[in-house]
Amino acid sequence: MVQAVQRAVRILRELASTGPRLGVTELADRLGVAKPTAHALLRTLEAEGLVVQDRDSSKYQLGPDLVRLGNAYLDTQELRTRSLTWADQLANRTNEAVWVAVLTGDRVLVVHHAFRPEGAVQILEVGSSIPWSTCALGKAIAAFLPADERERLLAPEPAVLTGASVTEPEELASQLKEALRAGYAIEDEESAIGGAGIASPVFDRSGEVVGALGIVGPVDRLLAESARQELAVAVRETARNLSRDLGAPRGAAPRTTKT
Repeated sequence: MVQAVQRAVRILRELASTGPRLGVTELADRLGVAKPTAHALLRTLEAEGLVVQDRDSSKYQLGPDLVRLGNAYLDTQELRTRSLTWADQLANRTNEAVWVAVLTGDRVLVVHHAFRPEGAVQILEVGSSIPWSTCALGKAIAAFLPADERERLLAPEPAVLTGASVTEPEELASQLKEALRAGYAIEDEESAIGGAGIASPVFDRSGEVVGALGIVGPVDRLLAESARQELAVAVRETARNLSRDLGAPRGAAPRTTKT
C-alpha cells in the first residue's frame, strides 16, 4: 500500500466518523504522525476539495467534492440503477418505504431509498451507513455470503445501537441460518427503537449476493402477525425479480417456500 494515500483516507474517515471538525493536532494524534505530516496531507486534500478549513476555528471538515464523488458512485452503481423501478413497485405494493443497500466492510450503505407512498414528511436516507448486524438488509446479505466471509462478519463483537441489538454471535448465526432458509431477514428494533425491517438478498449474473432490498417502518406495522408474512413474500418476490434483472441465474434467488 502507498502510505500517504492510506493516511489521507484515514483523515477522511476520521472526519466522517468523529468530526464534523478536527484540528491538525487532533488528526496527527489519531494517525500517529507528526503535525507537519498531517498538515501537509490536509493541505493536499484541501487543494483537491476533499476537506475545507473553517476560518474561525482553523479546524478541518469534509469538503464538497466528496459529494460529487459520492454521487458519481451512485450513478454508476448497477444495483441502484436497476433497483429504481422495482423499489417503487414494492413501496406501492406494501405502502412502506424501501431501501436498497450494499455491504461495505462491516456496514451496509443505503444506495437507494423509495419513500413510503402517502406517508408523512420523510428524510432521504441515501448514504446512510448502518452496522450490518443491526438491520435486516445486512443480515440478508450476510446470510448468503460464502462461509468464510460470513465468519469474518461474525467474528468481532456485534455492534449495539439499541437495547434490542443482538450481542451474541451465536444468536446472529442462528438468525442468518433462518434467513438462508426463509429467503428474508428481520430487524426488530435493533437499529432504532420502534423501527423494523424485512429484507431479501439480491444477486448478480455471477450468482453472488451483491446487496439487499427491503422495507423499513414501524415495528407494530411491519411485524404484526397479520401482515408480516404477506410483506415478507412481497419483499422476497421483488428481490428475486431485481436479481433476474441483474442477470442472476434462477438458482441464485432465495427460495420461496412458506416459512
